[in-house]
Amino acid sequence: MNNPLPARETSEILTAGVLAAIVGFLAGHVATALFLTALWFLIRNLRQLNRLHQWLQDTRQDVPESEDTWDEVFRGIYQLRREEARTRANLLSIIERARTSVSALEEAITLIDGQGNLEWWNPAAQDLLGLRPGDLGQPMVNLIRAPSFIRFFNQGQYEEGLRLPSQRHPGRHLQFEITRFGDNDRLMIVYDITRLHNLEQMRKDFVANVSHELRTPLTVLSGYLETLIDQGDELGPRWQRALGQMEQQATRMNNLVNDLLLLSRLESQPDDREPQIIDVGRQLRQIRQDAEALGKPRGHVVTLEAEAGLCLLGMEADLRSAFSNLVTNAVKYTPENGLIHIRWWSDSQGAYLRVSDNGIGIDPVHIPRLTERFYRADAARSSATGGTGLGLAIVKHVLMQHKATLDVRSELGKGSRFTCVFPASLVRRED
Repeated sequence: MNNPLPARETSEILTAGVLAAIVGFLAGHVATALFLTALWFLIRNLRQLNRLHQWLQDTRQDVPESEDTWDEVFRGIYQLRREEARTRANLLSIIERARTSVSALEEAITLIDGQGNLEWWNPAAQDLLGLRPGDLGQPMVNLIRAPSFIRFFNQGQYEEGLRLPSQRHPGRHLQFEITRFGDNDRLMIVYDITRLHNLEQMRKDFVANVSHELRTPLTVLSGYLETLIDQGDELGPRWQRALGQMEQQATRMNNLVNDLLLLSRLESQPDDREPQIIDVGRQLRQIRQDAEALGKPRGHVVTLEAEAGLCLLGMEADLRSAFSNLVTNAVKYTPENGLIHIRWWSDSQGAYLRVSDNGIGIDPVHIPRLTERFYRADAARSSATGGTGLGLAIVKHVLMQHKATLDVRSELGKGSRFTCVFPASLVRRED
């Protein structure tokens, strides 16, 4: 608005003051006339303030009629209130649509406040989690009492979800995903993954059963092959070569079955196993001896650098399998007279096992998929070394069980570096 209303009001006050002064001078009471004029202006503004107060208290009233500056004040506030009401209505509409959409989801959605108390949930949460109106404001860990959920909820590390059997529906399985927002508030989404769980269980059972079934005929074949090879002098060179190839493939198949059985065991093991304090340095010294024997025909040098007294809380047999796979891979994929270095150390962040070599290296494009089952960066080279394609998958599963990660760095023609990173909570010291 370009109308200079405050200036007009000032002019009106000055004009009234001048007239009051003239009348007071003629009457001989200048001060009284000025006081009465000021009092009149004050009373008029107080009346307008009272009308404004009453209007603000009752939003149903129409805009009060007024003049000059007060009229603009009333109309300006009226416009602001209309805009506020329109904005509030839009926000309420958006919230209602979002609430309706969330209520229609099959996944359970819950809002949890900064103190960990249940604040809101959708209808699906009533079915999947058994939440009821009386649960409002209750701690979430009191409503879902599974020890693994309580640990997951309290630790605050939600990068990976949590899978649990349903407490309300036997035979169903749920996945819990939590995201932080606001002032430590949390959004928890719970999925029904029963079908996916059953499919994975069928796959695991199939692999385990097939592996067990293959073991017996392989043992029989290997036994007969050994017998025939021992009598190789009675057979011609042609048969000796064929029997040698058959034995090599039987050994490869046996290694594959053993790795499949190991993976199956790792996947089916319960999470509540009791960990042990492991002298990793002693374990690595044994693995180094095996690696030296494996690499001796090709002139490999295997070195070990282990921090004294540094132990790890975990599953000894599983960690031995993982560490052995990393070292064995380094030996297999390093050319003659190569160097393999094993290092075990710690810092304030945790403990680290690194296996590095100056071997053939890996193209960076393959690194993200190295831990997949049967994935081979170079299928021809893997077959030549007798690899099963399951070694790094075993490493991945073992590290996941220990809340650890695998970091892979490699460059073609210069070698590779595999580093296992263990959290500080698993580190132990030997006195």
